Amino acid sequence: MKSEKLNQPEVWLRGKVPEISDLLQPVAHALLQAREDVQFFMHNFPEHLLWEKPSGRASVGFHLQHLTGVVDRMLTYAAGKELSDIQFSALKNEGDSGTGERVGKLVLAFDRKVDEAFEILKNTPVDSLSDLRSVGRKKLPSSVIGLLFHAGEHAQRHVGQLLVTVSILKERESLK
Repeated sequence: MKSEKLNQPEVWLRGKVPEISDLLQPVAHALLQAREDVQFFMHNFPEHLLWEKPSGRASVGFHLQHLTGVVDRMLTYAAGKELSDIQFSALKNEGDSGTGERVGKLVLAFDRKVDEAFEILKNTPVDSLSDLRSVGRKKLPSSVIGLLFHAGEHAQRHVGQLLVTVSILKERESLK
């Protein structure tokens, strides 16, 4: 995966993702790029560094949990549903090192959530994209396309933070 990634353009420069509406291509590209980057940066990441918080910042484990969680929550809201007790519990526990989760499990959970998102993207009617949706307990206004776009955009934001945290921790580890 590592050398293969270096020889490819970013996902958005590889053309259309099959079966996804033109209007949802940016979401598909963002999620695919996030998945590839997570797999790339987490390759051989040391387990003992998963919950380290360099300079008091969020741990790699938090970012991996949050990537999966935010996509899950945005898909739920886009479907016009409210979060379940399980989703609220997962949100509350993001970043909790006591969950016992390991790198491989967290990466796989995100990978599966991206697969789920793709099934939803494939089956989202274009004429529903401007449908209004509410977010959270305060019922803040959004739309189907807004929520789907935010899933991809927010994932990209946390992948950026993940890569910085991974880099810092690996550099620190190499200096020992």
